[in-house]
Amino acid sequence: MLPLAFNNQFTACLPGDAETGPRRRLVKDALFSRVQPTPVRAPKLLHASRALAQTLGLSEADCQSEDFLQIFAGNQVMPGMDPHAGCYGGHQFGNWAGQLGDGRAINLGEVELSQGHLMLQLKGAGETPYSRTADGLAVLRSSLREYVCSEAMFHLGIPTTRALSLIVTGEAVVRDMLYDGNAAPEPGAVVCRASSSFVRFGHFQMLAARGEEHLLGQFTDFIIRTEFPALTSIADQRERTLAWFSEVCDRTAKLMVHWMRVGFVHGVMNTDNMSILGETIDYGPYGWLENFDPAWTPNTTDAGQRRYRYGQQPAVAQWNLMQLANAILPLVQDPKPLEDALSHFVTVYEQQWQQMMASKLGLLVPRPELVERLLKLMAETETDMTILYRKLADIDQPHELAALGPALYQPEALEGEFAEGVSKWLRDYLSEAEHQGQGASQRKQLMNRNNPLYVPRNYLAQLAIDDAEQGDCSRLQRWMQLLQSPYEEQEDAEEFAAKRPEWARHRAGCSMLSCSS
Repeated sequence: MLPLAFNNQFTACLPGDAETGPRRRLVKDALFSRVQPTPVRAPKLLHASRALAQTLGLSEADCQSEDFLQIFAGNQVMPGMDPHAGCYGGHQFGNWAGQLGDGRAINLGEVELSQGHLMLQLKGAGETPYSRTADGLAVLRSSLREYVCSEAMFHLGIPTTRALSLIVTGEAVVRDMLYDGNAAPEPGAVVCRASSSFVRFGHFQMLAARGEEHLLGQFTDFIIRTEFPALTSIADQRERTLAWFSEVCDRTAKLMVHWMRVGFVHGVMNTDNMSILGETIDYGPYGWLENFDPAWTPNTTDAGQRRYRYGQQPAVAQWNLMQLANAILPLVQDPKPLEDALSHFVTVYEQQWQQMMASKLGLLVPRPELVERLLKLMAETETDMTILYRKLADIDQPHELAALGPALYQPEALEGEFAEGVSKWLRDYLSEAEHQGQGASQRKQLMNRNNPLYVPRNYLAQLAIDDAEQGDCSRLQRWMQLLQSPYEEQEDAEEFAAKRPEWARHRAGCSMLSCSS
């Protein structure tokens, strides 16, 4: 048996649903429902995160064991586990959706660590009371994307839920990938995710919507005690709740800065997909900016409204925090301090964003005018944001325009009026760097610490999916190895840092995705 010790504070300290099992139902006066994972026929491990396994105290041999395979496929429950699905609500695309909950995620239990704890959760492990009309399963296509991006974000230094394992089930799952009436069977898969807590804004919203004010207070205090222990010294519950909300606002603002830094677009920033820990959670139809376009969204469901487009993410985060503020208002009574915290979100975001952009340019002091000019130039022609910043780090003189060619989808744009604009910007930028005492070497080091070379590009994910569906995981294994050191150039890895090829421009999975998974 695996050397994992469980201490399930969530289910031990909070009220659960009196009924067990996956029957669909509205739940009252409870935060979870106990339910067992659905066994699968022929599980096979495709990949395991050695970094996360080590954190959990699992060896290489543990990860290759039959126990590991059966437990994290959902076929076996370890002693001490307490499988359950969370109950929460949320706003989806700006509209209140009522009860949602873990429709295809089952929490196995909390593992005790030397410092803190991690909840282990299976995604795609079968039906729960919150599956609504769905089957609670997941396909390899979406599971691989979630697995890869969870670990990639961690190594990029971005707060995120983690992923321990990617397992195919040996069973087919029928999905309509583009919601166009062409449903087809796909390989099924299960991902084991990990986080200190999978609690979302929607947990608080659901309690408020049900009018369960006493449970709302109990739950808020529980979350503060287990996830924000530094705040427990505040004796007054109202002040403690306000301090907690301010902390959630700060963490969320900093998370948005990280997303904007690397060009990550979540795609479905509903309030039920927002972590109270300030972590990236629920990797559905996410995407990475390939050509710089602030209006781009990877989600086909959002193609018309573009609510969750890249440039809108900080504003949506603040809107979501406002819904959390509305939910906890009964504990605070006065809306003014909550409004102040929401205003402070803007201040924190702006300050952090300006400093982040300075670091991306290798500057010590923010220069907003230079940043705005660069962003405007990037939007004038198709420009690969990730490549551009890495190439900028290699430029020492304003006339070295050709060095930027690999970042442009039409390199011939480096002629004429656009080239003149870029050249003038380079002169001003390099002059500013010199003024700040940032020589070529110092500037490059700072830039390459903040601008990744390898990110989970959409088309690379699709290539890995195509191979894995045919039983070949060599590309996935190589990619996961590279993504552990995303800021360092690695040998024979050029294909993993190249811009999107033309064949991927409009291919499903490479350009936009649906929520189908």
